[in-house]
Amino acid sequence: QVQLVESGGGLVQPGGSLRLSCAASGFVFSRNAMSWYRQAPGKGREVVATITGTGGGTLYADSVKGRFTISRDNTKNMVYLQMNSLKPEDTAVYYCDTIYANLHYWGQGTQVTVSS
Repeated sequence: QVQLVESGGGLVQPGGSLRLSCAASGFVFSRNAMSWYRQAPGKGREVVATITGTGGGTLYADSVKGRFTISRDNTKNMVYLQMNSLKPEDTAVYYCDTIYANLHYWGQGTQVTVSS
């Protein structure tokens, strides 16, 4: 059974930083690309960053490029999102995601609020 559990969200001032974590289980972690999505109030869910199974390749949404860094530790079945220079428009629920057997799996999400 695929399980994804996010943590690390919170309230931060503009310009601040947060590090999100996602613990994965139920599948061969190193074989799966992993992504972070976010959903702001009243908006659809959008992909923020993706990392390949080996960690050798990454992709970022234009809105976060240069500010966010996705990484993974295949020895711990963990994926991370380091978020720097946060802006109010980064406020959203952030979700860890993977595709397994042609289905998307999500965690419960972690709230990130950027506000002064």
